Formats: sequence, C-alpha cells, structure tokens
Amino acid sequence: MSLKTRAILVVVVGAVLGFSLSFSGSLIDDATPDRERLAQEQARLLAEVLELVKQDYVEPVDDATLLESAIRGMVGDLDPHSQYLDAGEYRDIRSSTTGSYTGIGVEVDEVNGAVTVVAPIAGSPAARAGIRSGDQIVAVDGTPIDSTGSLRQTIGQLRGHAGSRVTLTVLRADEGAVDYEMRRQKIHVASVHHELLAPAVGYVRISQFTESTPSELGSAVDQLQHQSNGMLDGLVLDLRNNPGGVLDAAVDVSDLFLDSGLIVSADGRTEEARFTRSAHRGDILDGASLVVLVNKGSASASEIVAGALQDHNRALVLGTSTFGKGLVQTVMPLSRGRAIKLTTSRYFTPSGDSIHEVGITPDVFVDDTPGFPDFSLAGTTDREADQQLAEAMEYLRIGPVMHSNAQ
Repeated sequence: MSLKTRAILVVVVGAVLGFSLSFSGSLIDDATPDRERLAQEQARLLAEVLELVKQDYVEPVDDATLLESAIRGMVGDLDPHSQYLDAGEYRDIRSSTTGSYTGIGVEVDEVNGAVTVVAPIAGSPAARAGIRSGDQIVAVDGTPIDSTGSLRQTIGQLRGHAGSRVTLTVLRADEGAVDYEMRRQKIHVASVHHELLAPAVGYVRISQFTESTPSELGSAVDQLQHQSNGMLDGLVLDLRNNPGGVLDAAVDVSDLFLDSGLIVSADGRTEEARFTRSAHRGDILDGASLVVLVNKGSASASEIVAGALQDHNRALVLGTSTFGKGLVQTVMPLSRGRAIKLTTSRYFTPSGDSIHEVGITPDVFVDDTPGFPDFSLAGTTDREADQQLAEAMEYLRIGPVMHSNAQ
C-alpha cells in the first residue's frame, strides 16, 4: 500500500470515527471485539479499493477527489435526504434558508437543455435592465454557457459581490442575442405572496419556508386586514407545491394561527434531536375561518403546518394527499466551508402520527387542475379555473370554517 493511500485511509477512518463519536458517544467504550474486527476489515477493504482506483482507473484521479467521493457516498447512501455539501453547495443552501443573496434577481430553470429565465424579481437589477420571462441565457460576461451541467454553473456566475458589474447575453424570440449590463445587489426572495380574493377574504401563498417567512406572513395578514377595514372573515393558506424549508419557520407559522397546544414533536438518537414545539397565545386571525390548500408537492415543513392546524381543528385542509416527508435534516458545518446535511430526527404531528411516506390526508379531497397551481414568481391566482382554490372559496362563503372535520 502506498504512503499516499495510507494517508487517505487515515483521514477517512479518522473522519468516520469523529463523526460516530459526535453522535453516539465513545465507540471504544461500547465496541465489542467483533465490532472492532469488523471495523478493521472494512477499513482494509476501503484501502484496497482506493489503491485499485488510483492504480488502474482509466484516467488519473487525485487524492482529494477520491476522498470527497468516498464521503459523498457514505453520507448519500444513508437516505435520499442526507448529503455532503462542498463549499459552493453549502453557500447555496444557506442562501435558500435565509431568503437573501447577492446577485441580479432572476428565477431560472433548465428548459429543454437551455438555462431559461422564469421571471425577474420585481425591483431587481434584472427587472430594471429589461430581462424578460422566457429569455434564454447564453453567456455571462462573454463566456458561453456550457450545454451540460449549466444551471448551477450559471447561478454561480450570476452571483457575486454587491456593486460588481455583470453582462448577461440572452437569446430572445424574434430579437436574437441581446446584451444587458447591470450591477449586482442584495436580493431578498419573498416567500409569501398575498392578495384579497373577495371582500374580507384573503389569500396567502407560501412558496417555501425560510427564516423570514413568519414575519412576511404576519405582515401579509396585517395588510389584508387593513384592506378589509381591519377584519378578515376568512383566509386561504396555500401550501401547494411547497417543498418545505426551515423547521422553526414552520413552527412559527403554525403558532401564528394557534392559541395553545403541541405543534410538532421529534425523536432522534441525540438529545438535540428530541424536542417538542408548542404554540403561544395569540391568533392573528382572531378565530376567523382558515382553509389550507395542499397537494402532492406539499412536503416536510408544509406538512408540519397542515398537520398542526388539522389536528387542532383550526383549519379545513383541502386538496390531495401530501408528499409524506416526516424526517428532519440538520446541516452541520465542517472545515473549509463544507458541511453535511444529515437526517437526525423523525417528526410527529400533535396527534402522534408519523406522516413519513404516508402524508397528510386532506379533510376535503379536490384533485389538482392541470396547469394549477402556477407558482413561478410571475404566477397569479385564478379563482375560477383553479378548482382547489374555487372549492376553498366556496367553503369560506357558505359559513364559518373553524374545524378540520367540517364538511
């Protein structure tokens, strides 16, 4: 075995032991001779594989790449939600949970192999420059976008220091390639959209749960109440296609509508992974009717909110069964700006149910309407074509909706 391979093995084994110690106490105290022998055999197997890859793989692979791949495999094979994060991925996940980043303010996606603008964020440098929905980004600062793996790379190129300049080349139908120069700035991505659907009936959509979502939601309800001369008779809380986000944000959102009671509990192997969260007195709707819209795209934090409001008979849950993700991930920083996202807990609704791989069952089943919900940044509500929203409005119209078992 080469010295380099031995060095890699020492690092890998040290990392694994340190990882295990941090979660389950001393391995040495608990390990039996059989377990120690098994660990040695597995370490030897890892060393053999590393040596073979380094010697015989068709192209050279450096030590750092091999080690990172080993770590990715170790964490990623635990479950679909655990993940090793390099420095760039860790920055991205922190941006998504805080709801802010420095860039030009565009929502982009990969459409038919091209990086395409979904919509510019209102008031952003991209919106002021004239970037439009549907524009295909073909170059950043004159550098063409690669045809493979381009989305994440493009997002990284668009971000940078506040005040720095960037030139975007977009391909637009009937106009060809167009250049836009703009300065990056701090962008706040709102997670809450609101509007008044009818006199004294409000609508709030939460696209994801970030650290700022509870305060955004509180402000949205205040504005809706002001538009309704200080009172709302009912509210539609739309959690469809909301993939989740920050657990504490989901707890705080639930707390806004509850006066008391358990919101969520969690169970895991460590003390930090076992916890309960309960509501505090104060309902921002003062008991007004509440309908929660969910569908198969409602997951994780969305299910915590829907489950808490349903179990406490505070809201009517309408739509289709939710995704069923009842696991809690904790992001744990590592050295040199890296981290791991690790599943640490299972969570339970106030009734004690685990919804993992089961989901929340709505009180009223209404199937999705093709094309709805449209939750791009430019998406708007359609209270007639969107059958789930139309049904929610009907329940609010015919009378008080105070209990999740109301029919």
